[in-house]
Amino acid sequence: MTLIDRLLKDAPLATRREITPKLGFVLTILLAIVWLIPFLWMGVATLRPASDGINAMAELIPSLKPTLDNVRDAWEIGDFPRYTLNTTIICTGILLVQFVTITLAGFAFARLEFAGKTLIFYLFLMQLMLVPVLLIVPNLSLVAQLGLYDTLAGVMMPFFASAFGTFLMRQAFEAIPPELEDAALIDGASLLQRIRHIYVPLSMPSFSAFAIISVTSHWNDFLWPLMVINSPDKRPLTVGLSVFTATAEGTQAWGTIAAGTLMVIAPLLITFLIFQKRFISSFVTSGIK
Repeated sequence: MTLIDRLLKDAPLATRREITPKLGFVLTILLAIVWLIPFLWMGVATLRPASDGINAMAELIPSLKPTLDNVRDAWEIGDFPRYTLNTTIICTGILLVQFVTITLAGFAFARLEFAGKTLIFYLFLMQLMLVPVLLIVPNLSLVAQLGLYDTLAGVMMPFFASAFGTFLMRQAFEAIPPELEDAALIDGASLLQRIRHIYVPLSMPSFSAFAIISVTSHWNDFLWPLMVINSPDKRPLTVGLSVFTATAEGTQAWGTIAAGTLMVIAPLLITFLIFQKRFISSFVTSGIK
């Protein structure tokens, strides 16, 4: 029973049918406002001049004299263009390799027959039950042995395979009628050709949904890059922001910190606003709830 049903459990059925949609809409708006408060404060603090004082930074009311000085200061103090480039390289590199691995693994578990397939699949999914922190030490040891410590490739390597992505593509491939593959097989299509021309095009909503999850996750990842990267010129946005806020300038100016944080989340936020309809349709079509 939902919260709305509990509130209206003693009301007549006709009244419940009339009020429930309206009450649900009001509650959704209220939750959206609460969720937007941190973003609203960040925007107000970014545009607030330092002359307003530290106490004014806690207010949600915009300043009468908005300024972009905080954005300029954050841009000059922190190397955000370099951080953004590094994060883009990491997210793109991981995603491209993941597309290959989850496609081949998903196809193998969905269409190929081999001994122990079910057992191997369940063992593969055990990765989903592991807390990522538990894998930091073995992953860090492996990265160091391969000579990839303090490199962007070292940050990317542990994520080239994805248990969730394999599971998602397995479900998507199993939903495709096998008759399509049989027809391609009669026409002489090879295994890779069948995957490329049948399974991949028909599973694009699942690929889009996985891409959103993957990019968002690795864009916001902090602990693993912090463990691997030491060089300032190789820091991603999350690590760069933490260093930026620890500087003498950053600790004295909340507006500058807010501006730096805005630079970190702005690319994902703008991308979502532009492609929000496609994002939502990708999740709905792929069956993610």
